[in-house]
Amino acid sequence: MKRISIFIILLIAGFAGVSGQPSMDTIVMQKVFGGYQFYQGSKRMNMSNLVKTMKPNEQAFQEIKTAQTTYIFGNILAFAGGFMVGWPIGTAIGGGDPNWALAAVGAGLIIITIPIGQKFNKQARTAVNTYNKSVKTSSFWDNADFRFGFTGNGVGFTMSY
Repeated sequence: MKRISIFIILLIAGFAGVSGQPSMDTIVMQKVFGGYQFYQGSKRMNMSNLVKTMKPNEQAFQEIKTAQTTYIFGNILAFAGGFMVGWPIGTAIGGGDPNWALAAVGAGLIIITIPIGQKFNKQARTAVNTYNKSVKTSSFWDNADFRFGFTGNGVGFTMSY
């Protein structure tokens, strides 16, 4: 009887430290130079993958769609600004007469994209957090049911999962 009691105590103490691990469905944002990269497990996700993944969660889907609109708008402005800066620089390197006013406008567009990028990062972080809250953690304890009572062999613990 003493051995069984010690065994049960050790068994319960051993399972007490078991905790749930995050599911592979959660999305992780990793900070990189110039913004964030998104991963689900070990798979890197682009914007269209994020939108498809979050579609079942209506709130996260609406938040990521808003972030996607900001992302596209920022990229268009950044591309236009880069072109407007690059064209006069290329003309100057080629020996022509560069239009520096065009380069100044392009630099202004590039500067405008900085707060737009920050807004996208904030919106995407909100969407990812909303999505991750809806994903259940996988844990042995989530489905386990422990009861103390009468069993077929007498009194004891029963566990079902």
